[in-house]
Amino acid sequence: MKLFSRIYDLVLSWAGHRYASWYLAAMSFAESSFFPIPPDVMLAPMALARPARAWRYAAITTAASVLGGVFGYLIGMFAFEFIEPLLHQFGYWQTFQTAVEWFAVWGFWIVLLAGFSPIPYKVFTIAAGTVGMVFIPFLLASIIGRGGRFFLVAGLIWWGGERMNSLLRRYVDRLGWLFVILALVLYLVITFK
Repeated sequence: MKLFSRIYDLVLSWAGHRYASWYLAAMSFAESSFFPIPPDVMLAPMALARPARAWRYAAITTAASVLGGVFGYLIGMFAFEFIEPLLHQFGYWQTFQTAVEWFAVWGFWIVLLAGFSPIPYKVFTIAAGTVGMVFIPFLLASIIGRGGRFFLVAGLIWWGGERMNSLLRRYVDRLGWLFVILALVLYLVITFK
């Protein structure tokens, strides 16, 4: 099934749009607090389509993602009772409970790890607000984690250039399904732990 190839081609076509940076920022903001699709799927093709702007795109993605994380933090702090049913409905409740437990032990480091990894960052931003994590360490961990991840993606794309394009085009479907399987396995491990 060539689902990810079609998405890849679609996002590459968006990269040339005059509002592409705004779309990237909106997606990055939303993903950090409520949207399920990571901004990497838009950042990588945009950096590939315009390598001279790769670092700019990484900065936009980082800034918008951190702002979205702050929004998630505020949701957790001031409006948790409204979103708790959604966490149950979308299957994030067990992950949220695990995040709360991890905050008690690792705090800053868990936010940094969640920001860098494919772990649902939004769950950790909301959990940070819910447990009342001190804001400045939360913000610093978010900047380092999200910035590290997005600048790494942009750097790999910038460095790889056209070779990366041909590799991505050839393996995008396999990589996409692999990511889906890994996310599902991670979800099952956390749920049944």
